[in-house]
Amino acid sequence: MGVPGRIGAYRVERLLGVGSFATVWLAYDPRLEIRVAIKVLAENWHHDVRVRERFLDEARLLRRMEDDRLVRVRVVGELTDGRPYTVLDWADGGSLRERLAAGPLPVATALNLLAEIAAGVAVLHRHRVVHRDLTPGNILFRSTADGERVVIADLGLAKALAVASGLTMRAGTPGYMAPEQDDPLAVVDERADVYALGRLGRRLLAQPVPQPVAAVLRRATATRPDDRYLDAEAFRAALLAAARQTRIRPPRAPDSGRLPRPVPAAPTPR
Repeated sequence: MGVPGRIGAYRVERLLGVGSFATVWLAYDPRLEIRVAIKVLAENWHHDVRVRERFLDEARLLRRMEDDRLVRVRVVGELTDGRPYTVLDWADGGSLRERLAAGPLPVATALNLLAEIAAGVAVLHRHRVVHRDLTPGNILFRSTADGERVVIADLGLAKALAVASGLTMRAGTPGYMAPEQDDPLAVVDERADVYALGRLGRRLLAQPVPQPVAAVLRRATATRPDDRYLDAEAFRAALLAAARQTRIRPPRAPDSGRLPRPVPAAPTPR
């Protein structure tokens, strides 16, 4: 895939990622003198009105919610071939997928991180939006003056809860997708995101999990939606309470929104 020289007023530097529906580029904004991420609708979906609308829905949702825990939209534009693109704040700390590929995280760090991810998802739920595709690749990190912030990204599959059911297109990522998302006629609500949070927790806490925390993750990933926590905030409250029952240092204050700089995991004994 060739690197385009420019997208709108932005100078493209390199490819950040390729997904099913879009390509993301790192670019430079000469006016603000900052780097940004530009998400462009994939060429093969150019003429699909439904997918195009879903792509634009993401930008509308993010602009409406406008929260530091979510990727921020700066501009929406259109290429000469008619494909839409969105200019987003660049999450310079990479993704959770990259962090996990580098090795396991200490249990306390993993708990702290899971609590912050849940706080970001809770922002969506307060706006009556369900993400539907929470995965390590959609959890990003942005540098701050005193650490870094967890940022929820890729709302391309997100829907207002009023229209979240009845989609004919299977949506989600296997391994993190709630069972009901396989049924196009099922009700998909906040509890689908709770399931994904539970699966993320199991991925993060690959080391032995304290029993109180394990119980929270089991409930979050229950097969029946009625057996799970109602939303991300309820899951987070249960996680914090479970952490306090253990000897592990509990996650940071719920409203901090920041994480300390990442510390590499201790080497595995040979």
